[in-house]
Amino acid sequence: MALPGAGARARGCTAAAKMAQRRRYAEYARGSPRRGPPVSRAALYVHWPYCEKRCSYCNFNKYIPRGVEEAAMRSCLVTEARTLLRLSGVRRVESVFFGGGTPSLASPSTVAAVLEAVDQAAHLPADSEVTLEANPTSAPGSRLAAFGAAGVNRLSIGLQSLDDTELQLLGRTHSARDSLQTLAEARRLFPGRVSVDLMLGLPAQQVGPWLGQLRTLLGCCDDHISLYQLSLERGTALFTHVQRGTLPAPDPELAAAMYQEGRAMLREAGFRQYEVSNFARNGALSTHNWTYWQCGQYLGIGPGAHGRFAPQGAGSHTREARIQTLEPDNWMKEVMRFGHGTRRRVPLGRLELLEEVLAMGLRTDVGITHQHWQQFEPELSLWDVFGVSQEVKVLLVQGLLLLDHRGLRCSWEGLAVLDCLLLTLLPRLQEAWAQRTPSPVQGG
Repeated sequence: MALPGAGARARGCTAAAKMAQRRRYAEYARGSPRRGPPVSRAALYVHWPYCEKRCSYCNFNKYIPRGVEEAAMRSCLVTEARTLLRLSGVRRVESVFFGGGTPSLASPSTVAAVLEAVDQAAHLPADSEVTLEANPTSAPGSRLAAFGAAGVNRLSIGLQSLDDTELQLLGRTHSARDSLQTLAEARRLFPGRVSVDLMLGLPAQQVGPWLGQLRTLLGCCDDHISLYQLSLERGTALFTHVQRGTLPAPDPELAAAMYQEGRAMLREAGFRQYEVSNFARNGALSTHNWTYWQCGQYLGIGPGAHGRFAPQGAGSHTREARIQTLEPDNWMKEVMRFGHGTRRRVPLGRLELLEEVLAMGLRTDVGITHQHWQQFEPELSLWDVFGVSQEVKVLLVQGLLLLDHRGLRCSWEGLAVLDCLLLTLLPRLQEAWAQRTPSPVQGG
């Protein structure tokens, strides 16, 4: 059962969220979504660390417990949210994202409790985007409806593949049929607010069959798709199989072909590639992820969560990178003792922050506008940093990069090779910074 007030808040969410979505789409199209990094507002990420089983490719901070003391976890999530909102001085939370782990394994009452705590400690507008990650086997229709009543208004479904053999390879607990059934139910409950993930570059995967999966997905998906290339991470079962030779190593050339042909197919279907891995139509961009790419403030709640904010409530104006204690039991002990489980705090210097602005901003099709850059660095313009560099001029001539009255951004071709472009752009930023007059001020 949702906490008092949660149901009433949820009833107004869907219509308000759709209106806000259309309004945000117009802002994003102009390239000026909510300018600058005002310290009074932030996004909030909530990490649910538990899963039914560990997938073969996953090295995220997750645990497979014999039993979960959910009441204790709920209480600690609420306490840490209140504490970090007070420390940050944040007065408005613009989005909440429940990730994991498998947060759809949590009770809807836990989601409702966190949202109520956030709304009481700060302000969570009715049109705020509230996303829940869900796996098909842990999210039947009745459970999805309960999450909606708790305040969730957007779902991110981890389909990963529509091929049962690939799903078994990945260690997923659902089938392709489960995926399509969950997607249909999610679209019925959250129309226009459902995102799906599709992986590419798996061992032995071929371009044609993978494009067939994408084509099938386009016939039944909603308005947001994320394409993620498999990353073989040390310590995972999949990495071990490839290392031992029991599975072939993924072919990077085939993965590149899947990505290029897949993004072209999505463009033809009316999707805008608004970020390297993310595609949306009808204005269904992710507000929460946009905060990351625009280097806005965000608070990380839960075991192993990451955050970026200036603890103004504690008297500091320097933005910090924060990491919460990884192991859930230890994290809960620290929250009960100190009010939060922050394990590490690293103040960010101005150059470090600018490097993040550059690397994250260029992931989007908007790139970095002059106005956005000046919010972080009013003295050194984009023209000053990149306009005089011969190496950057080569990238401009090649059509991979654009620097004009709007700002700095990648072309369609450049987005696909952003990592290579950053090998030129980041050293150029560091060089320009070293040549300027030093300033003792830190943070953003």
